[in-house]
Amino acid sequence: MPDLEGFNSAPPGRLRPLLTDCLAVPRWVDALLAGRPYADVDALLAASDRHADLTDDEVRTAISGHPRIGEKSDAGGASAKWSAAEQSGVTASLSDRLRAANSAYEDRFGHIYLVCATGLTGEQVLADLAARMDNPPDAELRVVRRELAKIAALRLRKVLA
Repeated sequence: MPDLEGFNSAPPGRLRPLLTDCLAVPRWVDALLAGRPYADVDALLAASDRHADLTDDEVRTAISGHPRIGEKSDAGGASAKWSAAEQSGVTASLSDRLRAANSAYEDRFGHIYLVCATGLTGEQVLADLAARMDNPPDAELRVVRRELAKIAALRLRKVLA
């Protein structure tokens, strides 16, 4: 994976798959590529945040590539590896409760539950999911949008690590 200098100078075709693993929104990927070179990591992260104001359709597209909390990704590659690490606090002992909570959430909102799970325990994830069940659908989509932006920033740091 490239450092910032490598990120700034790499051919777009080399970076596009890595950026797509960070956030699967072509407009966001294109904007980050077009914004190069970045003076420092903070400038790259600021650009990521600026361009992470996703439309509802982009949010739905982006979350379609994420596994349910508590499940492994079928996709493989960097995204699957990052997802497993991000969900490391979610233990298999909670699988039945998570499966039921995920199902209830999907029935309510029509898409998977998504949270930036880095540093959260499984119990914290379940509490967050339960608290968000009372959100109106449009408010919940805004929450998901913010969570996607957090995940993208974490993953961008991993790209540069």
